[in-house]
Amino acid sequence: MTQPLVEMRGISKHFGGVVALEDVTVNLFPGEVVGLLGHNGAGKSTLIKILAGAHEPDGGQILVNGQPVRIDSPRAARGVGIETIYQTLALADNLDAPANLFLGRELRTRFGMLDDDRMEQATRAVLDRLKIKLRSLKMPVGQMSGGQRQAIAIGRAIHFEAKILIMDEPCAALGPEETAMVGNLVKELKRQGIGIFLISHDMHDVFDLADRVTVMKGGKVVGTYRTSDVSQDDVLAMIISGKLPEAQMDLGGGR
Repeated sequence: MTQPLVEMRGISKHFGGVVALEDVTVNLFPGEVVGLLGHNGAGKSTLIKILAGAHEPDGGQILVNGQPVRIDSPRAARGVGIETIYQTLALADNLDAPANLFLGRELRTRFGMLDDDRMEQATRAVLDRLKIKLRSLKMPVGQMSGGQRQAIAIGRAIHFEAKILIMDEPCAALGPEETAMVGNLVKELKRQGIGIFLISHDMHDVFDLADRVTVMKGGKVVGTYRTSDVSQDDVLAMIISGKLPEAQMDLGGGR
């Protein structure tokens, strides 16, 4: 078995007297998608915010490529190859693809001017890597389809060497064609060895895209299963009851 890209071991988090997470353990392997499922308040968003550097855990340990790391800020998360693709995508609608790809990290010439040529070449290269074709790189992203906008946000992450992606509701509000486009993007990222934590309320999306699913309830992990070993009804029962389905063996985070 290959070494996990990331392991979160025994993670706990309290907000005052409220226990948001209690002894949560999850992991992610290269080229794998792990879906995180649970009702609102189950703890999945808090868990992912800890991995993204938005919260610090009160207990537990995070390892990246087998090495313990401290992730106390989004910058620290990016420093160990973790990028988050939020549902809002954090794109500037009035700017084109290269400007969004390098937003806040612009390339400059030796004279201090924006190096538009290099940024355009890099954008074209990363979109080629994702097998995405745009009619024009100069088109404002606000005029692009939802799938194309997802591609820009993902391209920004992998251009800056992300190996672990957190995708928050990537297919929300997308039509069937755009959802299929995002699915193809995810499959291409998997092929390139990138690991993805997928947060979604859409069970069909999770079963279409994820290799494993981790169900959470009340700040705890109910179970982790290969999607090939459980049905959507099994997972729904876990989300509602917080119990493992009968006659199923909890894989405990194994591949």
